This record gives sequence, structure tokens and C-alpha cells, in this order.
Amino acid sequence: MAPNPANLWVLLGLGIAGILLMTKKFKKAIREDFGAFVQKLQLLPPPQPAPPKAPHPLTGLTFAVSDIFDIEGYVTAFGYPDWPKTHDTASRTSPVVSALVEGGATCIGKTVLDELAYSINGENKHYGTPTNPAVPARIPGGSSSGAAVAVAASLVDFSLGIDTVGDVRVPAAFCGVIGFRPSYGAVSHVGILPVSESLDTVGWFSRDPNILRRVGHVLLQLPFAAQRSPRPIIMADDCFSLLKIPVDRIAQVVIKSTENLFGRQVLRHENLNNYLTSKVPSLKKFQSKETNSEVKTSSIRMLGNVLQYLQRHEFKYNHEGWINKEKPILEAAILAQIHEVPEASDADVAVYKSIRNEMQSAINSLLKDDGILVIPTTACLPPKLGAKEIVSNDYQNRAFSLLSIASLAGCCQVAVPLGYHDKCPVSVSFIARHGGDRFLLDTVQTMYASLQEQADIISKSKLSSNSVSQEQSAEIAKEKGNQAFKDKQWQKAISCYTEAIKLSGNNATYYSNRAAAYLELGSFLQAEADCTKAINLDKKNVKAYLRRGTAREMLGYYKEAIEDFSYALVLEPTNKRASLSAERIRTLFR
Repeated sequence: MAPNPANLWVLLGLGIAGILLMTKKFKKAIREDFGAFVQKLQLLPPPQPAPPKAPHPLTGLTFAVSDIFDIEGYVTAFGYPDWPKTHDTASRTSPVVSALVEGGATCIGKTVLDELAYSINGENKHYGTPTNPAVPARIPGGSSSGAAVAVAASLVDFSLGIDTVGDVRVPAAFCGVIGFRPSYGAVSHVGILPVSESLDTVGWFSRDPNILRRVGHVLLQLPFAAQRSPRPIIMADDCFSLLKIPVDRIAQVVIKSTENLFGRQVLRHENLNNYLTSKVPSLKKFQSKETNSEVKTSSIRMLGNVLQYLQRHEFKYNHEGWINKEKPILEAAILAQIHEVPEASDADVAVYKSIRNEMQSAINSLLKDDGILVIPTTACLPPKLGAKEIVSNDYQNRAFSLLSIASLAGCCQVAVPLGYHDKCPVSVSFIARHGGDRFLLDTVQTMYASLQEQADIISKSKLSSNSVSQEQSAEIAKEKGNQAFKDKQWQKAISCYTEAIKLSGNNATYYSNRAAAYLELGSFLQAEADCTKAINLDKKNVKAYLRRGTAREMLGYYKEAIEDFSYALVLEPTNKRASLSAERIRTLFR
């Protein structure tokens, strides 16, 4: 009997419907997982102790670990599928993971990381790039991408990653969660594949500062201590100048929160570059090997290069033999970075070590026991997936400049989310001295709610028609500077005028006023530069000509000083100061 054509069409339709339904379920499973996991597993905590003993400190919490931590019975894949083919199954679980399980938490899986943990972008062509829950069209940041995504998507309460050059801090910033990098050596590296031993630290992510702190107490084995308020909180203006979003969006949140919580102002450190130049003399030895003139202009930029050189040198030492022997198909960009670094001599390595030691001393000296240094976590919003921006020199330089401070100094740093800008997460970082981990965790717990509140207020105020414009804010800062100048508080006046310039950089008056304060401090080169900028913006700014003339006179540029005073007289023929100054100099050289 021939089959009925109508029945065949019904069966075909049911088959297609079944396939579509399975595809939909599969996509839903992928979407719910956000591509964060390489492998699901379960490590259960021990039974709770009988009363009156306290329950385990992490009871009820779940966590995941980047696939760089050993777990007994599993091969650690290191972000690359061919790695397990030449490496054995782990014979024991990393003590860090064991401590968390014994502390009451349940481990539910291993998460994706960049190939060989060698990137801060979070893209992995082998396992797929985890989807950033905060902004799906953009990269999650790496190398601990899956660990950050798992927390941001509420798949776990916290997660572990490795932070070498920013591998926890960057994904925390891009995914909008808290990321903690402890002091170097504070957490054991046993049972973790090495990337760069002198930089590697075990970091962790959470959405909740209380959980972040609880995990810290277990991993750092912190004894009881009285909680201390941060004093002082120092904002590094040089670092904020690297931002590619409005400085005010982050800085004002910290400033307002500090004022509300502690009743005092944030201190502005205008020139961290100069401070580091004076405190890290070995940078000059590194600078002499550099040919890039841009790097030579900034200590922070130089530190970013030192960080990359050191990471690549140690990574090559650890893994170049395997890479060459197995000849895996690694990302071309990663191979290029690995092989573009020249072989480091013993003298080069000695310079790197000197810089690290001097950096730790410099940051410890600046912050002491109770200080906090405030910097942006990243300079840019998370780039779009596959964007060429990721491999640009500008993007890399800005990123590593900011990340180098804690990485090279070996101090602790926490990345704290501050809401959104242009629909992308933004983040600020707090840095404390080496060994100040408890203090930093306490500070985050104290300030977190206030920071989120202020971020929300500022975000809403930007949308309000009554919000204060940048120009208005700049005028307010200028008026504060004028008052400080009247009170003969020259450094404070300079800080206020600098703030005005950052808010509105095309106003000649701000530069001219700052020049006046520089003159009072005897900083004649800075005064001359500011006046030149003011004159370029406003050719009829008489005060700028007078102040530049004074600066040039003090610097011994007499001919140029006379020209400035003479031009001021052209603009204001009755200006006695210009007339007397020009005549005085002419009399000296008759």
C-alpha cells in the first residue's frame, strides 16, 4: 500500500517543528549559561559542625573557578583545547579551591579564560567568547572572562580568577561587578598554572561587597582587627587624564561619597608621574632602552611597558618550549606579542626587579597604613566584539598604564562598579599598600552603598534638564580658585583652576588664572606655558601677555618679555604695569 502524501507532509512538519523546538531549547540553554563555563562539576562542602560551633563562613554560597586552577580528576585546559593532550589529569585540587569548599561553599564548574590566560580582552575562538551580561555586544574582558560573566549573570555568588596584568580587574570593570586583586603573595599559587610568577595573584569576583569580604577572610586567613576609616583618599589626576569618558562621571561619585561618609575632601594628587619618577629611579635605566618617544614623556606609560615586558619574558620562560614543540594554532595576535619581545638579558631582569621593589616602596610610602589611591579601573568603555580598537597602541597603552601600578607594586586593588555611561558599565579602583588587604576590603564594604547611591544620583542628574553643565561646573571651580588665590593658598588655587580646565579646556581665563598662581610659587615655566595656551585661545587676553612677560623676565628671556609687555600696551595703551615693566627691562640693557 502506497503511503498517503498527506501523512508524509504531516510527519515532515512534525519533524521540522521538533528540530526547531530543540534548537530553541539549545539556544536558551546557551543563553542562560552565557557561555561562561568550560565544564560543569560539583565539589560539595563538608557537613556543618555541631552547635555551639559556628557554621562554616561561606555556607550556602556557590562559586566557579577559571580553568587555570587544578581540580583533582580533571585536566586543567588553560583556555586551549590542545593543552590537555600533552598534560596529565590533576592529582590534587588547588589549596585555594579546597579552602573555599572547606569554608562551606559549593564549586559548580570551571569557566572560560583567554588562550593560555594571555590577554585582557576575554575573546576565545576555541570555547567561544562568554557573553557580557551587562552589554552583550561588547567584550567581557579577560583573561578571567568566564569567571566574571558567571558572577555578572548571577550564575554563582562569587568566582575565582587569576590576575597577572589586570585579568580580574578588567573583566570586573567591563561586566559591572566587583573584582579584587590581593597583595602579591597573599594567596597561595600552588595548583595554579603559572603565567608570570612575579605578577600572578589569585583574584575573585562578586556582586556583593559582603561576600567579597567573606571570601577574602577565608583566602587571606585574616585575623580579627578593628575596622579603620581611610585617611587620606587620594585621587590621581594623571591617571584620570587617561580616561576616554568624562572624568566627572567617576571622580564626582568618589568625591561626594567621601564627603558624605567621612566629612572630608578627597585629596588631589596632580602629578603622580613626577612622584614615581623621583621614587622609582630604575625607570631611567628602562627608559634608556626604549626608542618610543611617547613612552619617555610619562612614568606611568613607562610602567605599562615594563609590565608587558615582564609578563612576556616570564611567560616565554614558562611555556615557549611547549608552544614551539607542539606548534598549536594559537591566536596570531598572542603569538605576535610573545615573539615580538626580545630576549631579556640578566641586566634587563635586574632592572625589572628593581622597578618592582621601588614601586612597592613608593606606593607604600604614599599611602602608608590607612591611605587609598583612587584611579579609573580602565581608560575606555568595553570595546565592541571584534573591534580593531582592542589591538591599537592607544588602547593598550592606556590600559596597561593604569593596570601597572598595582601589578608592579604588588599592592592590593579593588575594581568597583559605578553604574553606566553610554549604556556601558564604568568602574573605579581603590588601591591600598602591599599587605593592606583587610583594610581595603573593609573600605569597599563601608563605601559601596554610598558609591552606588552617588552614581545613581549623578546618572539621573545628567538626564535632568536642571543638571549643572560642565561649563557651569568649570565656572564654579574657577571661583573656588579665585577665592583660594585671594587667601594666598596658591596650590589649592592651582588645583581648582586645573579642575576648571578639565571641565572646559577652551577657556583662556582658566589658563591665565592658573599662570598667576604658578607665578606666586615661582613655577615660571608652567606659568609661561599656561599663558601661551591662553593667548592661543584669546589673542586679546591682556593679563596673559602681562603674566607671560613676567614669567619670561624671570626666566631671563628679556627680548621676548619686552615683546609681551609691548603687545599688552597695543591692546591697552594706558596699562601702567605693561609700560613700567617694558621700560625697566629696556633700561637694564641700554
